[in-house]
Amino acid sequence: MSEPNLAVDFGSDRSYIDAALGAACETLPPMPRRLDRAVRYALSGPGKRLRGILVAASYRAAGGGGNVYGLAAAVEMLHAYSLAHDDLPCMDDDDMRRGRPTAHKACGVPATVVAGVAIIPIAGAAAARSVRGMYGGAPRAAPIVAVLMQAAGASGMIGGQLHDLIAEDIPADSLEKLERIHRAKTGALMAASAKVGGMAAGAAGPAVGALGSFGADIGLAFQIVDDVLDVTSSSDALGKTAGRDAELGKSTYPALLGVNGAMDRAVALARQGCNTLQEHNLLSQELRHLADLVITRTH
Repeated sequence: MSEPNLAVDFGSDRSYIDAALGAACETLPPMPRRLDRAVRYALSGPGKRLRGILVAASYRAAGGGGNVYGLAAAVEMLHAYSLAHDDLPCMDDDDMRRGRPTAHKACGVPATVVAGVAIIPIAGAAAARSVRGMYGGAPRAAPIVAVLMQAAGASGMIGGQLHDLIAEDIPADSLEKLERIHRAKTGALMAASAKVGGMAAGAAGPAVGALGSFGADIGLAFQIVDDVLDVTSSSDALGKTAGRDAELGKSTYPALLGVNGAMDRAVALARQGCNTLQEHNLLSQELRHLADLVITRTH
């Protein structure tokens, strides 16, 4: 991969996504006070907004020119739900996320469990509302929501999380097994982010497929780098507890391949994703830069 192109700045995208998330919090459906607080807490956490930016960059690469930030925010909502549940005592049992107490530490376990479940249909409704607003009620919303819900469901994030937990007791002993877990747990939502960006722009099937493949590859690369940072960085730098994977006995890429081997695999995946886009004339400067950011990030 090339060095990151500093001319690409996603600051405006990040600001617009944050604004769309804030607007969504102002239109939440009525719910009990404790649940409302937990949902708002989960949705208001700071972050890189990588998945939302991937939606926007894919949309532009496929020729889109409208306001896609409501859809990008809906994807970030799904990511927020997954983080809230991932940190629960029955999952990774973590106390800190993005430099602040995890949702269950701030709002309690029962409220956080229910909030995570509640966020999924809230995100689906937000995605549908955004796409209808972009296209005046055109039928494009239904397939986009279907892609997002599949990524969030048993064949995606939920199934991947379960297999990740199982691997604490029965470690994945091959790269193939480990990648199968993380293509679901992490890669599914990244793939969906790129796909729905292309779908919202009206891209044809092969282009949408190429964007999805790119998202899946950089999603897996993202997880590999996450595993590497867990053993090479600090809690202060990461904004979450470092060394947690080893404490939980998780199957990780550094444990299987070594730190250098893991990073080599991440670079190869990012290059593979970019090559796929290049073959379909979709490799924009923004998407190339996103692939670079995934493998060069420090937190």
